[in-house]
Amino acid sequence: MCDIQDISPAGSTEPDVAHNFSPLVIIYKDGRAERLVGNEIVPTSVDPESNVLSKDVVYSQEENLSSRLFLPNNINPNKKLPLLIYYHGGGFCVETPFSPTYHSYVNMLVAESQTIAISVDYRRTPEHPIPILYDDSWTAIKWAAFHVNGDGPEEWLNSHADFNRVFFAGDSAGANIAHHMAMRYSEEKLFGVNLVGNILMNPFFWGEESIGNEVNEQVMTREQIKKIWHLASPTTSGCDDPLINPIMDPKLLNLGGTKVLVIVAEKDFLRDRGWLYYEALKNNGWGGRVEIMEVKEEGHVFHLSNPACENAVAMLRKIVSFIHEE
Repeated sequence: MCDIQDISPAGSTEPDVAHNFSPLVIIYKDGRAERLVGNEIVPTSVDPESNVLSKDVVYSQEENLSSRLFLPNNINPNKKLPLLIYYHGGGFCVETPFSPTYHSYVNMLVAESQTIAISVDYRRTPEHPIPILYDDSWTAIKWAAFHVNGDGPEEWLNSHADFNRVFFAGDSAGANIAHHMAMRYSEEKLFGVNLVGNILMNPFFWGEESIGNEVNEQVMTREQIKKIWHLASPTTSGCDDPLINPIMDPKLLNLGGTKVLVIVAEKDFLRDRGWLYYEALKNNGWGGRVEIMEVKEEGHVFHLSNPACENAVAMLRKIVSFIHEE
């Protein structure tokens, strides 16, 4: 997710534009969505720098949905790797696992963490409103679970995935999805799948009432976030819907997994929501361990646009440590 601008309909020169959420997406009155970012596709490869392998696999034949798998090369064939299931961001409406941004980032994450990763492609809003993308994301987890006994359709998972060490992760809207997958896991536990932890980077959470520094944000920014949410979930009850405001979920303390890492950025307009989520888990009786990292002087999902900068490297180190610490 990034800064957005709704300049329509009054500010639009095109009469058929319903909403202009530049630089993410333009929605036309006939329902078409013109996505402005995240449309380029990077082919799978053996990455020359990290030596990570990647390939695409279909996880839902019915909906023709794929995921991109990432596997470190030259690994010990007798040693299983933690399984990382990753959900990309993009305001629920743009980007894919196959774009240069996410291919590059998950590739680097896998290289550094020595995990096997499933980067999930889910159907996007507004053509496929919430909860469709949550259902797709859960279908991908169930597909992964077919490999628990080593006889699933994908050999990489059969041979290399340690289903006793499973992590969900995502950034922005993808972090929102990762949270809800951990909630669903607590209700629909999958045989042989042990969710250890959840990694939420700049999570896209919100609420009706402003908190913390949100009161200093421009009214336009707050309204933009609301509009993106209502675009994604047209039947929502509002910004206190537990799907966007997990603090309002009476089942929050049932969250699956044994530990959570929340990463916020000091200059991110969603910063205080990440802190509120952390405090709710820490102080209200959730049984696991929750950690938070605040990255100074950075904005929303800065690590995707500048992954080599000092703060992004420190953030990556923290994620790797979180995955491997006992």
